[in-house]
Order: sequence, then C-alpha cells, then structure tokens
Amino acid sequence: MSRIGVRLGRRLVMGAPLLWLCLFFLLPTLFVAAIAFSTSAPGVPPYQAALRWSAETGLVFQPNFENLALILGDDLYIAAYLNSLLIAAIATLGCLVLGYPIAYGIATAPPGRRGALLMLVILPFWTSFLIRVYAWIGLLQNNGLINSALLWSGVIDEPLTLIATPFAVQIGLIYTYLPFMILPLYASLEKLDPALLEAAADLGCRPWRAFLGVTLPLSLPGIVAGSVLVFIPAVGEFVIPELLGGTDTLMLGSVLWAEFFSNRDWPVASSLALALLLLLVGPVLILQRSMARRS
Repeated sequence: MSRIGVRLGRRLVMGAPLLWLCLFFLLPTLFVAAIAFSTSAPGVPPYQAALRWSAETGLVFQPNFENLALILGDDLYIAAYLNSLLIAAIATLGCLVLGYPIAYGIATAPPGRRGALLMLVILPFWTSFLIRVYAWIGLLQNNGLINSALLWSGVIDEPLTLIATPFAVQIGLIYTYLPFMILPLYASLEKLDPALLEAAADLGCRPWRAFLGVTLPLSLPGIVAGSVLVFIPAVGEFVIPELLGGTDTLMLGSVLWAEFFSNRDWPVASSLALALLLLLVGPVLILQRSMARRS
C-alpha cells in the first residue's frame, strides 16, 4: 500500500470518532451555549435567540448576560452546585474504597477466572437502570428487606429512616457507578509486573509497604480514570436523587429539571448546564495534562 493510502486510512480512522464527537457533543454544546445567552420569552421554544433576523433591522445580535449573573448570585444555584460536588465526591471516594479491593482481587485471580469475575461486575448493566433504582426503594423502605431483617434479628426496635435521605442517595450512586471504577482499576492493576512485588519482598519490604510503594503508585492512572468516570456523571445525576433522596437533597440535576419543565426558563437552565460544563472541563484537562507528564 502506498503512503497516500496509509495516510488516507489514518485520516478515515481518526475522522470517524471526531465526526461523532462534533455531531453529538460539540454541536449540542453550542446549542446550549446559544440558548444560555438568549432571553426568556413566551412561545415555542420559550426564549428569544441572541442572534436572530428581524425584518425591520436585519441581523440582530443581543446576548443576554443576566442569566450567568443570576446563577452566580443566587444562593439556591450556588447551594445546588456545592451540594452536587460534595455528594459526587463522597460517592467517588466510596466507589474507590469498595472498587479497589475488588479490582485487585480480579487482577490477581487465576487467568481462567478473570473473565467470569468481570462478567459479574458488568452483569448489572444487563438490567434497566431505572429498575435497579426502584429495587433499592424496596430495600430501603420502612417495611423493606433491610429494616425487616434488622427488626427480626433484634438489632433495632423500630424501623430506621433509610429512604428519602442523603444516605440513600449515596447508596444509589455508589451501587450504580461502582463498575465504572472497577474496570479502569482492573485495567491498570492487570498490567502490573509481579516481579516488582517479588523484588520489593526480596529487599525486605512488608506487603503493606510494597503495596504503598509499588502497587498504588503504578495504579494511579486507573484511579484517576475511574474517579473521572464516576465523578462527572454523579454531579449531574437526576434520577437517583429524585427517587431515593428527600426534599433536603438538593442537586443540580433536580434544579435543571425544574427550570426546564416547571419554570420553562430555558436560558437559565442552559446557563446552569454551561457553567457546570466549564466547571468540570477545566480540572479534567489539567488532570489529564499532569497525568501525561507523569507518564
């Protein structure tokens, strides 16, 4: 094959995912940004575009910056952002604490068993996400399985309030996003050379010291990848807080839903989504660059 054919093949291979990202990520983001700088108005759709054509004056460009000023100055929106970041951070930490031993166990298992163990991790994805969340409602209710078991065993005298609490939201988030932490961790741990641990043991390192000095640093790329895969969707989660959380659980997904469908204020809702995107993209890019330099 000629060099021109090789170059053309490379461009086609690279062009397909780039086209996909442009159509289904960049273009929708540009639409959201355009709506964020528009003005709320009655009609369908319920806003007046910043860039529009007028029969009297021709092309008109009137961006509205009041939406961004509103979300930066309103205590409700600030509380929603901070609470979403806190809940997502706790869920990410919980997934890491639970997922690391599972991924390590799979990576160190005999090769013949790893496929079956990975299948058990992926198996929940074969069931509807909504059904799995509803299952947790049945488990956490006052007359649910958990309270019934605790009452039967005599651990408690009256049912615990588990549903409609921040605890229930954390349970739902950790359960849902745990596989997204396990799989990147397994990919990093599976590549580790066992000879490194043997060399550390020969030099007198205890197992925990070898883990902290060898295994943990080498698995850092998996930790970062898993944390990003869990944290970003958890920040904007709507279904889990809506079904498992109570009125005190304020997250950005619920606020976006209320602005879009209850208040029909699309410009403010788009500003919230755009601000969240800018809030997350910056740290992720910095983290990726630092990881690339570390590699």
